[in-house]
Amino acid sequence: MSEESPRHTVPPGAPRPAEDRGHMIRRRALTLLIIVLLIGVPAGYLVISANQSRASGKDKEAKYSATGLTEGWPSKVQRRLYQVPVPHPAWWVASYETNNWRTSRLYVEFETTDAGLSAFLTGLGVREDDLERDDLTIGERDRDVTGWTFDGPGTWSGLVHEQKDPAPTHDVVVNHHKPGYPRVYVVSRTVP
Repeated sequence: MSEESPRHTVPPGAPRPAEDRGHMIRRRALTLLIIVLLIGVPAGYLVISANQSRASGKDKEAKYSATGLTEGWPSKVQRRLYQVPVPHPAWWVASYETNNWRTSRLYVEFETTDAGLSAFLTGLGVREDDLERDDLTIGERDRDVTGWTFDGPGTWSGLVHEQKDPAPTHDVVVNHHKPGYPRVYVVSRTVP
């Protein structure tokens, strides 16, 4: 038969016996661990979350502050807002949008077929006859933004399609260097 140690019970109102040193150290360590878990873990999560958010913001800032064109079609919303009917088929499509409190601009370039050029111009509300030979209608400011230089080989033509605000105005330049496959440059600007 095993001997059990007698249980010591403290009567109500009696002073508690003194805590031994080992028990006190374990209790304080447990309290410290609980505090670290309750405060440190959420604080660490907030720091990690803030760093991820900041990194995401820097990525977006870099993306939207970049100058020059980005390969790919402008979104459907951009094409509708700026009234730039990029035709099908079109390839080597690139675009770039800028906005400020006065004017918003969409820069688009693409290569298409003769039929695609005709469809694009019809979509703008103009005709191929409106293109004037050697008329480089896109100005230096817009060329600097996009890096476009209109000094390469080929026959160049252009037009300006002005519309009443808030409808956009289009500056169009076409390079006919590759017969049957014109390269089109468009700046569509609108006043918000």
